[in-house]
Amino acid sequence: MEEQTVHREKKRRRLAGWAKIVIAVALTLAASTGMWCLLLGRSGLAMVQTYLLARFAFVEADADLDKAVDLGLDAFVKGLGDRWSYYRTQEQYRELRTRRANNYVGIGVTVNVKDREEGLLVESVTEGGPADKAGVVPGDVITAAGGVSLAGEARGKGSDYIKGEAGTQVVLTLLREDGGSVEVTCTRATLRSPSASGKLLEGDIGYVKLDNFYSGAADSFQKAVDALVEQGARALIVDVRSDPGGYVAELVKILDYLLPEGPVFTQKARWWFPSVTQSDADCVDLPMVAMVNKDSYSAAELLAAQLRESAGAPIVGEHTSGKGYSQITFPLLNGGGVGLSTATYCTGSGRSLIGEGIVPDVELSLSEGAVMGEESDDQLQAAIDLLRK
Repeated sequence: MEEQTVHREKKRRRLAGWAKIVIAVALTLAASTGMWCLLLGRSGLAMVQTYLLARFAFVEADADLDKAVDLGLDAFVKGLGDRWSYYRTQEQYRELRTRRANNYVGIGVTVNVKDREEGLLVESVTEGGPADKAGVVPGDVITAAGGVSLAGEARGKGSDYIKGEAGTQVVLTLLREDGGSVEVTCTRATLRSPSASGKLLEGDIGYVKLDNFYSGAADSFQKAVDALVEQGARALIVDVRSDPGGYVAELVKILDYLLPEGPVFTQKARWWFPSVTQSDADCVDLPMVAMVNKDSYSAAELLAAQLRESAGAPIVGEHTSGKGYSQITFPLLNGGGVGLSTATYCTGSGRSLIGEGIVPDVELSLSEGAVMGEESDDQLQAAIDLLRK
């Protein structure tokens, strides 16, 4: 009898142990569910619920759930009502990162497709790039790529035959300026695309076109301006027309480089105090004019506005959009990315551009057929006239 009693007590202890495990698991699940309820709310849980139902209950077992998620995430971000926030699929996000790195795959040449009937006229060659290493020089005419003639109407698609994946090769047939012909082999590579380019105009006016504020933009811009100053520039035109903006870090470097001591940029995130970026006393001490158009966004707008605010630089061009929000692009588990507006920004004095944009001092649209940066550019001529007064 005594032995039987002991056995029953041991059995009860084992049951109590299993009960503790079950209770612990139940409590953990309950706590976890409660945590997700707090984090996601009913709407967020409904999205998860819909995905699970589609995966395990939808009649079409081979339905493309990845495509459905892409469409759903895109619609969700658009539903926020913020035109500046966005969703990018895995492929789009990869392309976005490449573009923002200011990199491209190629052989390192810029070409003119109009002036030579025989093919593509090489106007510049990237130092140290594949074309440079192969012996291509400005003035060469690329008459064929991979054995395909680029003469006549084929010139318009010539770049398509030169492009390709990094590490692959393309054989170019070159017509030299002395009339001779030669073949060279270029190995395509990933190259840095400069964000800024400059030239010295008549009257010792330096002109700098800034295409974006992505990786390396500040260094590219500074090199372009420094080169113009060394050439004798006594005034500067900063052209940010059709510039989509870019990274705040690149913007503040350019502001600090150009402008005298004082506040040049103010930013306010959702969960933090406003931060004010100060420029030091070192600056480009030249008369300046900024150029904008309706496609000057974000950092481009702010740069022009701050040039006017800190240096009294007049602005030429079109009324800008008035953005005033900065985004962070967050990588997602599906390989895509979501860009969300996470902060507002203002000029150094605290002036917001949201909904207002920039009203130029000289409001002028580019004439039909005019080319930015060329003699036909009437907006550029207006900027030059301001500096000559």
